Amino acid sequence: MKEPAALMEPMLPAQGLKELEDMAMELAKKGNALAGTLHPIVRQSLGDLVRSVNCYYSNLIEGHDTHPRDIDKALVDDLSGDPVRRNLQLEAKAHIEVQRMIDKGEAPPVIPSKEFLLWVHFEFSSRLPDDLLWIENPDTGEKLEVIPGEIRKSEVAVGRHIPPLAKNLDPFLTRFEQAYAPEKLSQVQQVIAIAASHHRLTWIHPFLDGNGRVARLYSHAWLLESEIGSSLWSVSRGLARNIDEYKARLMAADAPRKGDLDGRGNLSHEELKNFCQYFLGVCIDQIEFMAKLLNIDNFVTRMNIHIQEEVALKRLPKESFSLLREALYVGEFKRGRAAEITGYQDRKAREVLSALVDKGYLVSDTERSPVRLGFPGEAVERWLPKLYPTFS
Repeated sequence: MKEPAALMEPMLPAQGLKELEDMAMELAKKGNALAGTLHPIVRQSLGDLVRSVNCYYSNLIEGHDTHPRDIDKALVDDLSGDPVRRNLQLEAKAHIEVQRMIDKGEAPPVIPSKEFLLWVHFEFSSRLPDDLLWIENPDTGEKLEVIPGEIRKSEVAVGRHIPPLAKNLDPFLTRFEQAYAPEKLSQVQQVIAIAASHHRLTWIHPFLDGNGRVARLYSHAWLLESEIGSSLWSVSRGLARNIDEYKARLMAADAPRKGDLDGRGNLSHEELKNFCQYFLGVCIDQIEFMAKLLNIDNFVTRMNIHIQEEVALKRLPKESFSLLREALYVGEFKRGRAAEITGYQDRKAREVLSALVDKGYLVSDTERSPVRLGFPGEAVERWLPKLYPTFS
């Protein structure tokens, strides 16, 4: 009799698939190149924005559409009085806080491990309001509580897919760790493993709820750990651009083996390969999208046009652009340099600086520390068009 974990074989597409391996190498190359696009301090500020983007799109995949403005408010604890809207804000804040911990190296190593998955689920779920920690069994109507960081103890169904029995989850997770251990894989295989393991994790469905978010945070973390991912792009944005296709690709990879020419495992080798090509293609597309947005000449042009419009409308003072351009190129500057940069006397230069700080175009850790570029909501669509959907 087969071991339970054999039911999710194969864990990786066969080696030597040129198209797939070429995509893995292209992803690694483009991911590494994007990281050098901006000054490290500007990358830090942009990373704060992209975490919100990642959160927005990851929640959108789950059917939770939280406006970016509400996400921004949640981060400063400006919560809605409407319970439903407030819960979505807290859910978004939870996602961003967990990703920030991952980005800052405060999470356990991914190395695909059960420890990391439990950590993500615990940190995310423990930040949720109580209303979001209960699910209903569609067959019995029974209310089940989601315990942060706890492997499920009951059976579930995900559409037509019946995940492993709760009593068998440990061997499935052990096989998951063994199959994707980086030391057993070439560099190209490790990149492909990020894609393959994304599906296999959702197939195992180890938690009562929150599996999709855990899988996307896990993929983000492994891309980051492999130095392909960064704070400058979001795989969730790519997956959410066509939610139906993402879910259909996941479902297709759930399919059993389709005959003697479809590998030797229990599940379809062809559909796993197709999912990996799809996932890597989404990653490449998102890196290319951000690389185009962050082309420095085009970025500066968009910023200048927007700021000059704001100056003409008297919403910002003259010479605002000179301070923002300086922050973009040098990362940060001391407040005392505002007069030198603008060409104004000290008092007038301080007024320009204060206006930009008040509106979030420049940010700093304290009232006296150096300032760096900020990305306020009203500027995002102008400086980084199409990062979010277009809102009225």
